[in-house]
Amino acid sequence: MIQAAAVLPALSLIAACGSSENSARPLRISAIPDQDPDVLTEREEAFAQYLATKLERDVEYVAVPDYSASVAQLGTGDLDLVFYGGLTGVQARKQSPDVTIIGQRDIDATFTSTFIANSDSGIEPVSDVAGLSVYAGKRFTFGSETSTSGRLMPSSFLAEAGVEESDLAGEPGFSGSHDKTIELVQAGTYEGGAVNSQVWKSRLEEGTIDTAKVIAVLESPTFHDYHWILREEAEKDFGDGFAQKLKDVLFAMHEDEAGKSVLELYKAGSIIDAKPEDYARIEEAAEKLDLLG
Repeated sequence: MIQAAAVLPALSLIAACGSSENSARPLRISAIPDQDPDVLTEREEAFAQYLATKLERDVEYVAVPDYSASVAQLGTGDLDLVFYGGLTGVQARKQSPDVTIIGQRDIDATFTSTFIANSDSGIEPVSDVAGLSVYAGKRFTFGSETSTSGRLMPSSFLAEAGVEESDLAGEPGFSGSHDKTIELVQAGTYEGGAVNSQVWKSRLEEGTIDTAKVIAVLESPTFHDYHWILREEAEKDFGDGFAQKLKDVLFAMHEDEAGKSVLELYKAGSIIDAKPEDYARIEEAAEKLDLLG
């Protein structure tokens, strides 16, 4: 069962203009803590400032300690708009069925995971999911236990190759983030792992991966992943039509320079529509791992 966690200190970003909506309180936004905290904070602060300007209201970024806290705090009303992974989004909708899916990044319609291995593990790149059988009997780490691209879908793809989590050497690791998974596999603490392909590619471009020590084994088939969810009471708190107003702002981000700068932090070109049925595969995989509570 998901337990509520205390909200960490919030970072307030105030719009130059006063609120034009019914509620004077800030719009509270958050995101699952799936990567380096400094990178995440920079992105979410920039997003909050952009929304504050466009919506003409105060917007507050609230950091959360873990994935479960982001789900719990949306349900209790401590968060209004959260950037979830596919699984945490499904969990949030299970807990609060009347929430609204606002949209997803253009890259989220065809998201992938990347399986990696330590160079001394004896594991070589493979050409398809069936080849993931090479991880049987290996020390393997996922990211967070409820990460879509760092655990849920990698576990599903391993199962397609005939490798259940129980077939790995010992208990699988759960690093807590994609960056940490890369570091652990690079150090040889684990022979293999799976990460968000976006993070893997970004780290390669930045030159922060030692490619002599860790290699890419396979980029997975595609699946829907990250998306924004708005709490069900938003229309009452911020005025009728608020969800559509928010969608209009997000779907037009790519049309101005400030919006493009924020989208670059999300590694996206635009924000597009999303619907519940996009995540049917995620829900099915989560049920098999008993992650829906």
